[in-house]
Amino acid sequence: MTEVLIKPYKGPGVNSLRELWAYRELLFFLAWRNIKVRYSQAVIGVLWVVIQPLMAMLIFAVIFGKFAGLPSGGAPYTVFVFSALLPWNLFANSVSGAGASLIANRALITKIYFPRIIVPMAEVVENMVDFMISGLIMLCLMLLYGILPTGKIFAVPFLFLWLVMLTLGVGFWVSAVNARYRDVNYAVPFLMQAWLYLSPVAYSLSLVPQKWHKLYSLNPMVGVIESFRWAFLGNDCGLPGIIPYSLAITIFVFITGFFYFCRVEKDLSDVI
Repeated sequence: MTEVLIKPYKGPGVNSLRELWAYRELLFFLAWRNIKVRYSQAVIGVLWVVIQPLMAMLIFAVIFGKFAGLPSGGAPYTVFVFSALLPWNLFANSVSGAGASLIANRALITKIYFPRIIVPMAEVVENMVDFMISGLIMLCLMLLYGILPTGKIFAVPFLFLWLVMLTLGVGFWVSAVNARYRDVNYAVPFLMQAWLYLSPVAYSLSLVPQKWHKLYSLNPMVGVIESFRWAFLGNDCGLPGIIPYSLAITIFVFITGFFYFCRVEKDLSDVI
C-alpha cells in the first residue's frame, strides 16, 4: 500500500496562497455548511436575514434618530443608519464567528490536514450572503424614499473588497489568538459592542470635531462606513481626509493577521 504524506507548504506567502487556492472548494463547502446549520431548525428560516437588519435599523432610528435627534446629513435617518449597518453587520458577525470558528471545528482540524486559515475565511464567506441580501434591502429603502442611485454606486464593489480585507485581517487575528487564549472569546462581544459606538454607525462623521478626524480615522471602520454612505447617499463629510489613514490601517491589519495566522497554524492541532 502506498502511503501519501500531506504537508503544508513551507512558510507563509505565495505558497500559502497556492495552497489556499487548491482547497477553495473546501472553503465554500464549509461556508455552505455554516449557512445550512444556522437556519436548519429556525421557524422562519432564512427570513432572519431580512428581519435582523431591519429590526436593528428600527431600534437605531427610534433611539438615536427620534429620541436623541442625531443629524443624518439631510437623508432619512432609517436609510442613513442602514447604509452603515450594511458593512458593519458583515464585519461584526464575521469577526465574532471567526473568533470561535477554530474551536468549533476542533474535531475536523485535529483529524485531517487542510489550510486552517480556511476556517475563519468560511465565516466571512457565509456572512457575504447576508450582505448581498441586505444590499438589496438598502436599494429598496432608497427607492421607497425617492433616493435614486447615482454613478457613485459603482464604487460599492471596490468598497466591498476593502471591507472584506479588513474583516479577514481582524478575523485572522481574533481566531488565531483565541485558539491559544480562550479569554479572547469572552472579550470579543464586548470589543464588538465598543467598536460599534466608536464607529459612525448611529451618527455622522460631522459630529466629530475636524481636528480629531485623523485620529478617529485610525479606526478603519470609519473610512469603510463613511465610504459606503458616500456611495449610496452622496455625502462625503470630509471623506478624502480619512480614507488614506483607514485604508493604510486596513492593509496593515490584513497583512499582519495573515502572516501571524500562518505562523501559528502549524501548532493549532496541539493547542485547541
